[in-house]
Amino acid sequence: MTPSAFHIHITGIVQGVGFRPFVYTLADKHQLNGWVRNSANGVDIEIVGSKKALQAFIEELPISAPPLSQIDSIETREIKAQEFSDFRIVQSKNKATDFIPISPDIAICDQCHEELFDPQDRRYRYPFINCTNCGPRFTITKDIPYDRPKTTMASFELCPDCREEYENPLDRRFHAQPVACPVCGPQVWIEDNIGNSVGREDEAIQMARHLLAEGKILAIKGLGGFHLACDAANREAVAQLRDRKHRPAKPFALMAVDLETIRKFVTVSETAESLLKSPQTPIVLLPKKAEVHLTQQVAPGQSTLGFMLPYTPLHQLLLQHEQGYPEVLVMTSGNLSEEPILHENQAALEKLSHIADAFLLHNRPIHRRIDDSVFNVVDGKPYPSRRARGYAPNPIRVSQPLPQILAVGPQMKNTFCLTREKYAFLSHYIGEMENWETYQDFQKAVRDYERLFRIKPSAIAYDLHPDYTTTKYAMNRAEAEGLPTYAIQHHHAHLAAVMAENKVPPDQATAGLIFDGTGYGTDRTIWGGEVLIGSAEGFTRAYHLKPVPLPGGDASILKPARMALSTLWASGIPWKEHLAPVQALSNSELRVLNEQLEKKINTPMTSSMGRLFDSAAALIGIRESITYEAQAAIELEALADRNEMGYYPWEIDEQLIDVKAVLLGILADLSKNVASPVISARFHNTIAQISLQIAQKIRRDHDLDQIALSGGVWQNKMLLEKTLDLLRSEGFKPLIHKQLPPNDGCVAFGQAMIAAYKYTVNKE
Repeated sequence: MTPSAFHIHITGIVQGVGFRPFVYTLADKHQLNGWVRNSANGVDIEIVGSKKALQAFIEELPISAPPLSQIDSIETREIKAQEFSDFRIVQSKNKATDFIPISPDIAICDQCHEELFDPQDRRYRYPFINCTNCGPRFTITKDIPYDRPKTTMASFELCPDCREEYENPLDRRFHAQPVACPVCGPQVWIEDNIGNSVGREDEAIQMARHLLAEGKILAIKGLGGFHLACDAANREAVAQLRDRKHRPAKPFALMAVDLETIRKFVTVSETAESLLKSPQTPIVLLPKKAEVHLTQQVAPGQSTLGFMLPYTPLHQLLLQHEQGYPEVLVMTSGNLSEEPILHENQAALEKLSHIADAFLLHNRPIHRRIDDSVFNVVDGKPYPSRRARGYAPNPIRVSQPLPQILAVGPQMKNTFCLTREKYAFLSHYIGEMENWETYQDFQKAVRDYERLFRIKPSAIAYDLHPDYTTTKYAMNRAEAEGLPTYAIQHHHAHLAAVMAENKVPPDQATAGLIFDGTGYGTDRTIWGGEVLIGSAEGFTRAYHLKPVPLPGGDASILKPARMALSTLWASGIPWKEHLAPVQALSNSELRVLNEQLEKKINTPMTSSMGRLFDSAAALIGIRESITYEAQAAIELEALADRNEMGYYPWEIDEQLIDVKAVLLGILADLSKNVASPVISARFHNTIAQISLQIAQKIRRDHDLDQIALSGGVWQNKMLLEKTLDLLRSEGFKPLIHKQLPPNDGCVAFGQAMIAAYKYTVNKE
C-alpha cells in the first residue's frame, strides 16, 4: 500500500510546553514516520504512514495536547510522501517576519515538587528545579523560537546528566529550556545589607528561614523580580516593613505554604481554590474570617486578604512546614514607591538596603521583570485586578484579522497593546507612568514586544489627555516614523475593551456604564461617572454624574474630606460643624477651600464616580485622607453591611444624574446615628439602583439590552454583584471583563480595538 503524507502547521502556545515530545510520542503510538520542529510562527510536522493511522493522529492532536498548550489553528495539507526511517525532532527554523505566542511563566508542577523533597533525587532541595510542564518562560526569553540559546539560561552549560534528559524525547525534561541541576545550573546565596556574602546554596535558604523567623525583613529574588518578605504573624516585622517602605496602609500580598494554611485565615470558594492551584498561581483576594491570627497590619481596614501559593521551588523551600518557622509570609513587590519591581541583583542591593536586613539572591538572570497577577472572584467566576505573571504575554484572540497597531495605554496602571492578525498582545502590568523609571521600563517593553512578536506598527493609538506621558511618547514616535495616530477618549476605550472581550462586533451599538476615577473628556473636563452608547466607530454621552469642582485638581484625590465638602457645596448643602470632613480640616484649610470654590480657583469640574465614593466615605467618617489609590472606596466597601437592602433617592434630569438627594439621605442617617455599615450599604445599593434605572431608560429609548460594565469602580465586588443581580432580574445582558481588569489595565486593549477598526475602515 502506498503511504500517505501530510504537512501540518500548528499555531498558538505550542513552544515551551512539551508539544514536540507529545507529537513524537503520538507519532510513535500510531507507527508514523517523519519529523516535528519549532518555527518562529508555530510547530511544523511532516508525517508519513497509512491513511487510517494519519487520520487517527490528526484527530488526536488537539484532544491530547499538553495541558499548558493552547492551539489556535491546525492547518493540514497533503504532500508527496518522502521516505523516513523513523520519527524525529529536528532543529528549529526561524524566519525574520514570523512570530508565535510565548508561554507565560508557570508554577512548579506536582512532579517537580515531589522530586524537590525526595532525598533520593539528584535535584533534592534544588531551588531551580523545573521541567517541560513548569518553570520560567516569558521572564527568561530573549527571542523566538523558544530555544535555550535565546534564553537567559544560555550561559549555563548542561552537565552530562541534564543533557541526556534534555535530548531524550521521552523524558519530561526534553527541551525544557531552563533545565538545570545543582551541578550545572544557577545557584542561590545570601548577603547582608552591606553586601557581605554569608551563606550559599541550601545553607543560604536555611539562614533566610531563620532570619524570617526572627522577625527580619528579606529581599528575595524570585521569578520576575524581587519580593520584600517578612513573617506575616509578626506585628513588629510588618510594622517595620511598612515604616521602611513608606507604605502606611496599602495591603500586603501574602504567601502560604498550602491551601490548608490559607483556609485558616480566609474563606476559599471552589473558584478561588482553582485559581490558587492553577499553573498561573495569582494572588487571590479572599474574604477574611472573623478570627484571623495574623496582624491587622497586613491589610488595615480590609475585609479581604490577598493570598497566593508558593509558585517557585525557592518559595516552596522557604515555606517548608516546620515548627518555629512562619507559615505565612508577607510577599510584597521589591521596589520603591511607584517604581517598577526590581529584578537585577546590584540594583536591588543599592535601592533596598535601607529596607531589607538581608538579600536572598541567585544568578539566573531575569530578562523581563513582571509583577504578580491579582484576581478576585465575582459572580462565581475569576475577575482580574492585575494581569501579569502567569497570564502575560498570552494574547487576547479576536474574531477578525487586525492591522499592526500600537496602543500606548493610559497614565495610571499602564499596559500597552500590540495587534497582529487575530492576536492582541496586551503587555504585562507596567505601572504608574508619572515615574521616570516606569516610563523607561515602558519604552523598553514596547521595543521588546515589537521585536518578540515581529510587529512594526502601521498606526499608534493614545489617550485624549494631552499631558499624559504616553500621549507625548505616541505623538513623538508617530512624527518620527510618519505614522497615522488615533486619539481615543478614555471611557470610550473602556467600552471598546469590554465589548471586544465579550465578542461583540466592533460596529454594534452597546451601552456602557463606565465608572472610574479620572478620564479626560471631549469637553476637556474630568469624566468618570459616564453612561456611553457606542461602538468602535464612536460614542454618545447618554448620561453622566452632575459635575462638581475638584478643588486643587489631583490634590483632592488624596483628601476625600475636601472632595466631600466640594460635593456638598456643589449641591447647595451647607457645611455643618459636626461633619467628619469639616472636623478633619483646620479652620484655615476650610477658609481656603471655600474661597477656591467660590472664586473657582484651580477647580476643574469632574463627573467622577470614584470621587463620589470618596465623598461618601469622608462624610460617613471612614477616611478623610488617603495614602494609596481608592483607599477610601475600598474601606467604604469593607465596612458595608451585606444584609442591608435600603437605598437613597436620586434624580435623573435629561443627561444629568443628580445625587443631591443621596447626600441629604446620608446626612439624615448620620443625624439619626444610623450605624456606618448600614449607611455604607445604602450608598452601594443606591449606585446599583441608579445603574438599573439608567439601563431601563436606555432600553426604552434605544432598544438596547446589552449593558457593559467597565472602569475601576467596578472592582468593587459588592457594587458589581448587586448591579449584576438587578440587571439580570430585569432581563438585561450585562457584559463584564473576564480576561482583563476593569480598571485602566484594559484601556490599551480598547484603544487598539478602536484604532484597528478605524484604520481598516479608512483603508477600504
